[in-house]
Amino acid sequence: MPGIDECLLEAMALPGARGAALVDWSSGLALGTAGESPVGDHETTAAETAELARAAAEYESFAPEGTEAPDGAGPPVEDLIVTTRTGYHVLRFVETSFDSSVFLHLWLDRTDGNLALARHRLRALAEELVLK
Repeated sequence: MPGIDECLLEAMALPGARGAALVDWSSGLALGTAGESPVGDHETTAAETAELARAAAEYESFAPEGTEAPDGAGPPVEDLIVTTRTGYHVLRFVETSFDSSVFLHLWLDRTDGNLALARHRLRALAEELVLK
């Protein structure tokens, strides 16, 4: 079971990966980072992506009541994908044994990245991640 650093390194091994982070969406803090940041600063990117994650997880338009996980653990949203002219941003929510409020953020180059593979691999990484 990989820890944060190992998880981010595995995410960076995906084709077209430019940057990766584990972010706490309640505080907007990066718990770990690897690679580049779209704005040159991982903390700024973490804060900005946390706003998007928070909106998706808390607003009823995206997560209507009754769509939570069967056991009530974890956020009702699995992942978010934002497509820009030059890349993809995949945010994968991580279910934890404690009050879950973290997600993996992977930034992919649009030319070299494989969005389907990235989404599949991030799901597996999120399931295996051990938060230390």
